[in-house]
Parts: sequence; structure tokens; C-alpha cells
Amino acid sequence: MTAPATVETLSRQIVYKTRGRGHGPIVRLMSPGDLGEALKPFVFLDLFGGKSEFMGSMPLHPHSGIATVTVITEGDVHFDDPVSGSGTIDYGGVEWMRAGGGVWHGKEMRAGASAEIKGFQLWIALPPELENGAVDSQYIESRHIPQVGPARLVVGRYAEAQSPVRAPDGLNYLLVTLGAGERWTYVPPAGHEVAWLALSRGRLNGAEAGEMAVFKPGLEPIELVAGPDGATFVLASAVPHPHDLVTGYYSVHTSPEALAIGEAGIERLRALLTVDPAAPGQVPVFRG
Repeated sequence: MTAPATVETLSRQIVYKTRGRGHGPIVRLMSPGDLGEALKPFVFLDLFGGKSEFMGSMPLHPHSGIATVTVITEGDVHFDDPVSGSGTIDYGGVEWMRAGGGVWHGKEMRAGASAEIKGFQLWIALPPELENGAVDSQYIESRHIPQVGPARLVVGRYAEAQSPVRAPDGLNYLLVTLGAGERWTYVPPAGHEVAWLALSRGRLNGAEAGEMAVFKPGLEPIELVAGPDGATFVLASAVPHPHDLVTGYYSVHTSPEALAIGEAGIERLRALLTVDPAAPGQVPVFRG
């Protein structure tokens, strides 16, 4: 993490910036043990990019206690899911999965028509009433995601718009592209004291592509100004998550007891993993 930074043009200042740490085509910008503790319910963020074949190389893996949100900032991916059907996710579309009491997934998305892709995967800590509940997954193409000014409302409610994603209340997640020198002001809803952004392309308020910037806690508007080449970024705000973060390898829960329930659900599903990951066609998402 870099030293604290301030941007005088902001009503709400940037107080931290980080480039995370790389892992092949994935750069981890936030984990539950670092920025996730300060920014919960947002607890994990990856920036991924490279050859589109990367999407098909994901192994089957489990989750519990969280929701994952995947957005594409460049290129496109194809999805096959027994419940949601088949289609394409490109800029403005979203994959949403609420892992709840246990799920195995990882083979439901593969390369689309583009040679390369880029995007973000975000983890959201769930409240106690959902963390060991039913699994819920959605694949929503870009034409069904509402737009507010330059922003696609991936998750939440903003202005007069509401995302079709079945997310808990109290959080927003937006995908935004601004032109060269363009200005845009985000006014957080009531109670959204947590806020951050991460850039896929360009410059914005002193932050550069590949960086995550954290805003000072508060409720003031966030004034954004793109650099000379414009900017593409995700922006998130939320009511603070009032619960502990108790982590497993692929899971985040609010207590050791809840984690034990989630991990037991994952183990029960392990016996169902008889599908060949290399087989063509739809690969089930194994739900608790």
C-alpha cells in the first residue's frame, strides 16, 4: 500500500492507494485481512486480464458466506449455467453469485469472441441471515443493467434506478467510463460511509490504471475528474458491515460457528464433484 494521498479537488478525499500484488493474470487489490477489514462489506477485489482463454482455465472451487460480483471492463465472456442459461457478458454485464451455505463453481464461464479480456471480481460479506442461506446466481447481460449518466448500476439503487441483481440492501457497485477530462459527481445514498474505486484504464483524481483508491469515511459527494485519456473504473459505496470477518480459505463468515456450518456444507457437496472439468457444454454449479 502506498503512503496516504489527498486530492484537493475532491469533496471526499482519497486517503489510500494501492496496486495490490500480482499473481499471473490476476492482481489482488484487497483481501479480508487488509483493506477488507476497513471496507467491509467489500472484502476482496481482484483485477484480472489477459488472453480470453484464461476464463476457461479456472478450476472448480468452493465458497460460502459471501457473494461474488464479476464485471468485464474490456472484451467479453460466454456463460453456461443450468439455471440461468447461456449468453454473453461484456462491458456493463454482470455475474452475481451468492454462495450462502456452500457452492462449488468455476467452469460456468469461458472465453467469448474477444481475444483478450479485462475485469474485476469482488467479494461481498453477507449478513447473518444470508451467510448460510440458499445459493443464488445470476448472469445479466449489459442491456438489462440500468445506466445513470456515465455509470452502469451493477448492484444496488442509485438516483431513480435499481439493479436487477438480488443483492442485500445498503450497497452500491457501479461501472463507469468517463471521457477525456470529463467530470462526474457521485452522491452516496444515506448511510454509505464506505467508498472506494479501482481503475481498469486511464487516470482519475490522481489514481492510475491498476490502482485501487480508498476514500475517507463520510457521506460527502465524490467528485471525479478523468485524465487526458479518459478512465474506466468501478466505484463502490456501502453502509458499514457491523459484523466480524471470520475467514476460511474460500469463505468469509460473521462468526466461527457460521464458518463451521458453511465449510460443512462445502464438504457435503464435494461428493457431487463427478463432472469432468474438460467436458464441453454446461457444467453444473453445485449448490448447497
